[in-house]
Amino acid sequence: MNLFLLQVPMFSLFLRRHFFSTKLPTLSKVPTRHRTFALREAQNALTDYLHATRCLPFTYAEHIGNKALCSLMSLIAKVDFSAPTFSKSFQKFLRYHPINEFEVFFESIGIEYSMVSELLPRDKVFFSEDVILFDAACTLCDFGFPWEKLGLLYMAESSIFGMNAEQLNRRLCGFKGFGFGSVEVIGICLAFPFVLLEEGQVRAGRIERLLSDLKLIFLDFGLGRFVEGDVDSWHEMCRKLRVFYDLDSQKGELGELIGRHKSIFIEYTEEELVNKVDYFCRFGVKKDEVAQLILQCPEILKLDLEKPVFNVMKLLTHFGLSNEDIEEVSRSYGHVMGTNKMANLPNVMKALGLQEWFFKKIKDGNHMLLADYIARYPKEEQDLDYQESLRIIRSLKTRVHNIGKLNFLLGLGFGENTLSINLLNHLHGTSTELHERFDCLLRSKIEFSRLCMMVRTTPRILNQNSETIEQKVNFFHQEMGTTLNHVETFPAILYYHLEDRIIPRYRFHKWLSGKGLSCKKYSIRSMIANNEKKFVARVFKIHPAAPKHWFEQFRHEKDHEKIESSELLHGTC
Repeated sequence: MNLFLLQVPMFSLFLRRHFFSTKLPTLSKVPTRHRTFALREAQNALTDYLHATRCLPFTYAEHIGNKALCSLMSLIAKVDFSAPTFSKSFQKFLRYHPINEFEVFFESIGIEYSMVSELLPRDKVFFSEDVILFDAACTLCDFGFPWEKLGLLYMAESSIFGMNAEQLNRRLCGFKGFGFGSVEVIGICLAFPFVLLEEGQVRAGRIERLLSDLKLIFLDFGLGRFVEGDVDSWHEMCRKLRVFYDLDSQKGELGELIGRHKSIFIEYTEEELVNKVDYFCRFGVKKDEVAQLILQCPEILKLDLEKPVFNVMKLLTHFGLSNEDIEEVSRSYGHVMGTNKMANLPNVMKALGLQEWFFKKIKDGNHMLLADYIARYPKEEQDLDYQESLRIIRSLKTRVHNIGKLNFLLGLGFGENTLSINLLNHLHGTSTELHERFDCLLRSKIEFSRLCMMVRTTPRILNQNSETIEQKVNFFHQEMGTTLNHVETFPAILYYHLEDRIIPRYRFHKWLSGKGLSCKKYSIRSMIANNEKKFVARVFKIHPAAPKHWFEQFRHEKDHEKIESSELLHGTC
């Protein structure tokens, strides 16, 4: 009984720590109380097999045996389980069923089990068939790299494992010339794997500039004194630096700025830094400007930019937008007016087309205006009509679905107002689906504020799947040569069925033009939007014989009136 109580928690802990996101092989043949025992015996057997049978040095065989747990579970499932004989049965299984050594290797170095199958080399199962890969891992491990972290290097720069021992040692020892010890070098390499590559494999000078920056930061400015002397601590600190390095378009010119504000990297976690960087990048500005903002104005990291609620007009006034512009915003962007969460501020400004103005205000020394606003207006009140509408929504059976759609609109920058509430009945789909469709249109280079305006005036453009939207946009660009301005001024063109309405009518239009017949009596808009009766009437005015060609050569046999009615009623295609 005591053994059972010990084994079950150990196995559960193993599941929670390592495999909560991975679908595990099943161990249905092994009783729960014996699973920890089976894993331990399988680990020992695999280690012995790799060392004694496959001639791997014991240290590396043990690393693989102890850290390839999912692969082991898959092997255990193939063996009939009996506690007294399991060890011998598993050893016998390995002798007569050679394993794929690359499979257990990749999992043991920390690569997620679900990804391993995609990385396995073709027609190779033994390390002897690819000596360089395994030797590279051994060389790195001998230098001091934790075996289970080598997967970070492989997934980032797999070509590292195509370098021989001499090349790797030369690279690693070269880093010590900058004044770093082995632990520091390992932390740097894990966070910036490309530094292990030969100079010819990366952009000229990139590695040297980075290492010079890191020397300046850690040694000259003394950030290294605040890092514990172990690999994990150095890796963690270097990951924080990587957050800003990835924003630097000049690659290697942030060293002094980071060094002068090193307290940021001592006081804040990587997650906190990433969240703030992501937040300001959502303003759509240059990434190096975001890096400079946070490094030059570290006070901004203390602000809660998620939960506080702001009033759009009050915030714009607080930041100094002119009265004339305030009136224009109020008149043209009613869908953005009202309150919203600070988490949605970047998209609120993008919906107004003021994102660059607002970010410049913050960057040019006015960042404390944001803190001042949050302190001065801690509890902004929602519009009373909006509150009542929200109360009604929450009382409905479809409240979860409707709140999801409302949060989608608020996330785009729409305000907490009745206009946003009124749009809900015109939007069909989950919040995730609506996001995908909006992003699909955004990728077509429609300006964010204009796209929000299109959703305000013709919300049903989002009531079709992303693939359909993409096909239509591509046809407008590639076949019709239609500009984005045309789609923006006539977004309802996206309502109509591509195969049954848009394509045949456009091709008929090209046929008329090719025959030298004047098409000035209708525009592309009327060509697509008019129902069948009006369309044929317009075509008849161009030439009495034209309708005959339309019906015989271009018009599909489907009932177009039924299609039109369905499209305009439901906004789906």
